[in-house]
Parts: sequence; C-alpha cells; structure tokens
Amino acid sequence: MNLLFGGLLILLFSTNLVWATELVNVPKGKIEAIWLSPVSKKAKSKSNQVVISVDSFNAQAFPVTVAQFKEFLVAHPEWSKNNVNLLFKDEYYLRDLDTAPEKAPVTFVTWFAAKAYCDAFGLRLPTINEWEYAAAASESKKNANREEKFLRRILNWYGEPQGARLKDVGSIYKNVYGIWDMHGLIWEWVDDFNSSFVTGESREDSSFNKDMFCGAGALSSTDKENYAAFMRFAFRSGLKGKSSVWNLGFRCVK
Repeated sequence: MNLLFGGLLILLFSTNLVWATELVNVPKGKIEAIWLSPVSKKAKSKSNQVVISVDSFNAQAFPVTVAQFKEFLVAHPEWSKNNVNLLFKDEYYLRDLDTAPEKAPVTFVTWFAAKAYCDAFGLRLPTINEWEYAAAASESKKNANREEKFLRRILNWYGEPQGARLKDVGSIYKNVYGIWDMHGLIWEWVDDFNSSFVTGESREDSSFNKDMFCGAGALSSTDKENYAAFMRFAFRSGLKGKSSVWNLGFRCVK
C-alpha cells in the first residue's frame, strides 16, 4: 500500500488516494546557534558566537497531513488511538483525527508515533540543528534570523491564541529551499527534542537568560532572534515523548 522510491519522491497509494509528497534538498551550510551562544557582555564579539555546520539533507516540503497519517494507520494499526501502548501516548493522542480536515497538518501526535511514521518510509525526524537551520530561511533569504519582518511574523504567531481549526498545509509561506510552513502553522517535533533544557541556573554560559526577555515589545533585532529561539526551546523542554498537543505536528527528512 505504501511504497518508498529512491531519490526525492515518496508515493502513497490507496484505493481512494493518490498523491506525491516531495522531498526538497536543503544544502549544507552554517548557522549561528544563538540558543547556545553566551549572553555576557563579552559575548557580543563574533569570536564568541557559536556557529554550527549542518550537512545537506532532504526534507518534506509540507508537514505530514491528517490524510497521510490516516493512510499510515491503515498499514500500521498498532499506532491507532485504541491500539497503541499506553507508554507511547497520553490522553489526547489523535484526539481530532476523525474530525480534522484531510489537508490540515496532523496534530495531537506523539514523538513516538511521528518517529514510527518516518521510519515506515525510510525517513527520520530532523535534528534540532537541521530544523533550526531550515527554519531560518525566509521566502528570499537563507538566513533571515535577524530580519525585522521575518522575526516579527514568528513572534506574532507565537502570541496568537488557539484557533478554531488549523489551516491546511501550504497556507503560510514557502521558504527559499521550497519548504512550506516552517513557522506560522504548527510547532514540529524534532528527533532530539529532549536534548535541550531551560534551567535558568547560569547567566553567563547560556542564551537562556530570563533578563533578555523582559520588555519583549521593544526588543532589538538581536533580542527578537534570541526570544524566538528561547520560545522554541522552552516549548521543547516541556515535552515528553508521549505528549500530544493541539498544534504540534511533524515532517520527515532523509
């Protein structure tokens, strides 16, 4: 029922559904890891900035949809709401799957289920570094992390209340790599989500300094970048593998 072809195309077949989910290439590059950079006054020099090298990888152009996850469950019923082991789900697991629009991103999905989905197609979840690297791209620039308009869009979305329903995938924006909806639609699982912790115990060795986030309405571009990253890492640090959240989904990479 589900076939994985080599190259950059995954084809999912059923009697009622035929579509292709494209994998787009993200070339290797480097990104300043402001979430790892120190925040002391001495750290303002470029020599103290932490820069991460990211190898080339292929990523799904869209987050996994409700329809796609339903097809996965047909072939892997052990991950359905009623069959999955209690160790791998919480009480909200797949809560809206039966009522959500087919083209909406699947949410209320756990890390375990997201990983199983990717594994089924010979793919995997992205690492934090890969996701942050790809998500730094705007419609026209590979690294827009210091652009006012780009950062404001992210922060405005972080401040939005829960809506009645999520928009369909492909509704927000396509970045320079051809990847849709990295910000503005859903939060996304990463493989190593639990490798970062926001403790607030050190003011000198981490960018997670709570003093940086006071007066967020008047942040400079650098502070907005830090704040946006802080919000993502704070969110991830509060998750467990069996967490299910109304606006948390995923995409796979290879």
